[in-house]
Amino acid sequence: DKRNADGVKTMADTPTCSCGANEPKRIIFPCAGQANTGQITNLAAIQLTEEGFGSIACASLLAIGSEGLVTNARNADEVLVLDGCPMTCGRKIADAQAVPVAQHIVVTDLGIMKGPSKSYADEDVEKVVAASWRGEGREKVAAKPGKKGGGNDTGCGCGCNGTC
Repeated sequence: DKRNADGVKTMADTPTCSCGANEPKRIIFPCAGQANTGQITNLAAIQLTEEGFGSIACASLLAIGSEGLVTNARNADEVLVLDGCPMTCGRKIADAQAVPVAQHIVVTDLGIMKGPSKSYADEDVEKVVAASWRGEGREKVAAKPGKKGGGNDTGCGCGCNGTC
């Protein structure tokens, strides 16, 4: 287990596609809402970034149409939106900026109850992180031009035909 000076896993320890293809460039937008489920999205996005899944980005900055962020999000291989509740604010923000979402996870859909902002456990964050790595909430989208398409509508884009 290789870790940097801060104790964070290094990219060398990041899980990769079992077929050996390069992992896609992912951007993670947590809703970061005020309820516990919104706070869980932010903590999960931070953990996913530390684990090498992708890079966390600010949904509020996306909402105001920051040109650089909108361009980067539209050009990413995958965008993951983590929403805390059925209001799906993060997804609505991405849709409003014409950012294609490859994976969308709603915390309450994972059986976590929405409540006061401090009512969550580490296990709740881990549940969202694990769901993200498993590809839950994956949208069935065509591969971008010049990219291999994953099989069986996996959306993984590595060209493994759904075996990874």
